[in-house]
Amino acid sequence: MLALAFLAVASLPAAFALLFCYDEILDRVVCGWSEWRERRREKRTIARLDRAIEADALTRDIDLSELDRTDRRPLEHLAADLRRLGSQRIGGTGRSMVWHGAVLQAYDDRLRLACRALGITEHLAELEGVDQEIERVRVEGVLHAAGLTLPAARAGHRQRHH
Repeated sequence: MLALAFLAVASLPAAFALLFCYDEILDRVVCGWSEWRERRREKRTIARLDRAIEADALTRDIDLSELDRTDRRPLEHLAADLRRLGSQRIGGTGRSMVWHGAVLQAYDDRLRLACRALGITEHLAELEGVDQEIERVRVEGVLHAAGLTLPAARAGHRQRHH
């Protein structure tokens, strides 16, 4: 009997804590259960969608290790470089031919990297002169259609957002 009395007195603080915090405890349990149900429902929905569109067949030939390379620059950085270099290329009047050539080479390098990241075919390295400039304009248009906003090839002419 003495042991029961001691146990009752010892558990009295815990009983008071439960009494005063029962709504908080109940809320945490209900929220946790609801979140678990929602995550489970989302996983089932994703699995059903994967089966419906045969996602495995669509991605079977894609080498995902290419996207995980540490030397691969994020597309956002490439887009920022392209905008910066494109502006320098357009507004570089009064600069030396060497500077202009270096900016153009860096711009073309970033165009090639962006095309490679998005799986777009380009031929900038293979062409020269007017043909290369035409290819550059074509690649800028394709990248713009893919969502990258770049300065246009001519000063004063900006690409419009659709």
